[in-house]
Amino acid sequence: MRLALFDLDNTLLAGDSDYEWAEFLISQSVLDRHTHQARNAGFYDDYKKGKLDIHAFLEFQLKPLSQYPRKQLDAWHAKYMQEKIRGMMTPKARALVEKHRQAGDLMVIITATNSFVTRPIAREFGIENLIGSDPEEINGEFTGRAVGTPSFQEGKVTRLNEWLQARGQSFSDFEETWFYSDSMNDLPLLKEVTHPVAVDPDPTLRAYAEEVQWPIISLRD
Repeated sequence: MRLALFDLDNTLLAGDSDYEWAEFLISQSVLDRHTHQARNAGFYDDYKKGKLDIHAFLEFQLKPLSQYPRKQLDAWHAKYMQEKIRGMMTPKARALVEKHRQAGDLMVIITATNSFVTRPIAREFGIENLIGSDPEEINGEFTGRAVGTPSFQEGKVTRLNEWLQARGQSFSDFEETWFYSDSMNDLPLLKEVTHPVAVDPDPTLRAYAEEVQWPIISLRD
């Protein structure tokens, strides 16, 4: 049995889905440009530096979900998929997923981005299993709060182990494990798998991958 884990933003996607979701809501006049654009860019910069306050970011990211009916949010998300996301899904990324599918591997997208934004993207890749930061829902509507451990940095290891345990499995059940990521934030999980792969990595991850001789690949066209 083999396990293939994929980070999403700037790994399978040639861009960042949570940053682009906020930009999309600004473009639709759902969020005020003056108020939100600088904060969105600031959070994204902190993420790239490995300094993101994930709880503050999730509060920023999830609050708009609580202010509109689910039907409206789903309609916006369908437009966002068409205008922003599908163009970020490169042939090389699709081919990598298909390679693991053909091998019969258990595939999981594991991402810090919230599951409302990312679940339709995972489905578009044909990956059923998603571990994302989870927004709280009551009667199908979002409250604007997060629940559980955010799947970020060491939290990805925690959430993966919780997910496997719920399936009656453990990490040791898998003879081989892959994790594909672009980010230094994912070093805790990259160090856990038998096949860590740096994908279009940030400078910190690239330097580390070169030092320990991990494969470095590109999924860009």
